[in-house]
Amino acid sequence: MRKLAKRGNMNERIDVVLRKFRSRMTSYPPGMCPLALYRSLLHISMNQSCGKCVPCRDGLGEVDYYLKCILNGDATEDILKIMEDKCRMIAQTADCAVGVVGANLILDSLTEFADEYESHIRNRRCVENVVQTTPCITLCPAHVDVPGYIAMIKDEKYSEAVQVIRDRNPFPTACAFVCEHPCEKKCRRSLVDAPINIRGLKKYAVDKTTADTVPNPFANVKTGKKIAVVGAGPSGMTASYYLALMGHTVDIYEEHEKPGGMLRYGIPEYRLPKERLDQDISAIIKAGDITIHYNTKVGKDISFNDVRKDHDAVFLGLGAQLGNRMPMVNADARNVIPAADFLQLVANGDAPDLRGKKVALIGGGNVAMDAARTAVRLNADSVHVFTRKRDDYTALDEEIEGAMQEGVRFRTLLSFLHIETDKQTNEVVSVWLQPEIVAEYDEYGMMTTEDSSNYPYRFKCDYLILGVGQRSDVEDFEKEGVPVNRGRVLADETCAVTGLDGVFSGGDCVTGPSTAINAIAAGQVAAYNIDEYLGYHHKISGKPEVPPAYPNPCIPTGRAEIEEKDPFERKDSFDYVQLSMTYEEAMREANRCLRCDHYGCGAMNGGRGE
Repeated sequence: MRKLAKRGNMNERIDVVLRKFRSRMTSYPPGMCPLALYRSLLHISMNQSCGKCVPCRDGLGEVDYYLKCILNGDATEDILKIMEDKCRMIAQTADCAVGVVGANLILDSLTEFADEYESHIRNRRCVENVVQTTPCITLCPAHVDVPGYIAMIKDEKYSEAVQVIRDRNPFPTACAFVCEHPCEKKCRRSLVDAPINIRGLKKYAVDKTTADTVPNPFANVKTGKKIAVVGAGPSGMTASYYLALMGHTVDIYEEHEKPGGMLRYGIPEYRLPKERLDQDISAIIKAGDITIHYNTKVGKDISFNDVRKDHDAVFLGLGAQLGNRMPMVNADARNVIPAADFLQLVANGDAPDLRGKKVALIGGGNVAMDAARTAVRLNADSVHVFTRKRDDYTALDEEIEGAMQEGVRFRTLLSFLHIETDKQTNEVVSVWLQPEIVAEYDEYGMMTTEDSSNYPYRFKCDYLILGVGQRSDVEDFEKEGVPVNRGRVLADETCAVTGLDGVFSGGDCVTGPSTAINAIAAGQVAAYNIDEYLGYHHKISGKPEVPPAYPNPCIPTGRAEIEEKDPFERKDSFDYVQLSMTYEEAMREANRCLRCDHYGCGAMNGGRGE
């Protein structure tokens, strides 16, 4: 009994170690040599081997030796064939999953990173530009200096923190409220405890000093060049901001009566109060010579080619504001609406009356969650969300959790079959759903499903919201010569539109529906490339000097989360739901930053992560 108790205690201690190890796995820095990563993963399989079968016990060790030779620059090209044959033998003959998974892991690497193997063998180094970078800067699509503005917050210089953010992102407030914070995914603070709450600190800064009171950098002298920007969404407004600071004149053509794009018309008030969005937009308009032509739809009120003739360059920031409908019978029935269209109705003050209605929603993305939580606030009797796979829940975890807290009900493993309507009124009365069972994972590691033998499931509803994606309104542009493929404008990584001189495009109309920060990043790239196209090479100055970095003692400390109002209180109105960090929370959170731009991985390339 004593031995059993002792062994149980040892297993518990190992579990503690493994919990800590998981966070280390997620914090592998961007730019790490993939072969070194695969070797470390191979070591895990080697450590898990029980040693009973030769393929696993000895074979994995031999593969590890081959990898070590490649990484040390001591291998010849014939080693790849030897290693591949060895791994195939292990995968086919090992007694258990340890050897099979370990061998298949290396086989996958031979395909996925063939260029890395070739470079290590021929050049004895990683491929060009493979170097560890500061994770938060690298993973922010706009490459905002995250450690810099956290250091400003730590010194209680909130206006300067906003200026650091605005150096790369003119929407500090909007992103503080709704950004998906990809910068946190590989935060090296995970090595110690948990990622820093970067978005929370940004929100603390803009709550302390509003964006429209923070001065912009001084604009350059007038260049005499005119640029047309189509769309006043995040990509269009970002491009306009930087172009205006460069000294160019910007004409923005916006089909709505207010700017902001999907930040205004697609994100509910409870997540992003529009008065706070207006603070960012006001600061952007102050940047230079920017004129917005409201209620003007290019392609309808004015032709694209006329706009092009009157300007030296054009940027298309069309966004993706049109909701998709499924290609099936009754998809256009009454009370059936795409989620994006539903949210725009509410934003425009034309919210449908859902009091007492049973709402069904298909889809699990952020837009679907926004629609579901909005339906709750419109007094729907019940809101049910259906998805085919668990992987279809692509919304942020906090959005899904918030929806659950507010009473939204979720069901998965149900595929959408068809819509049933009342023959007299043409209103939806139910949706038919096919039960699914889980199947194999695909090549991307995503779960697949197949039909279950269970009978189709009929769900009665009075209102159906389709959260199945959005598309861009590109039809008129395509008619006037803009190259389009499957509803997306064709543009390269510099945002230059294929085959059209002086025309640039970026954001959702190029990539498909994405996030606000990705659209902002595209607007920034487009602005600098438009400037180069016009024959300039402007540099925008105005970023304050970042405080010096000091070593961090790395004392494990809890992460400060952004608190929200009680679900029973917040679901009854569209009032903003999140609370600000306290001063103590913000200072403690800012002090957790390891300043990777100066210490560790960031020091290898001057602290930058672009």
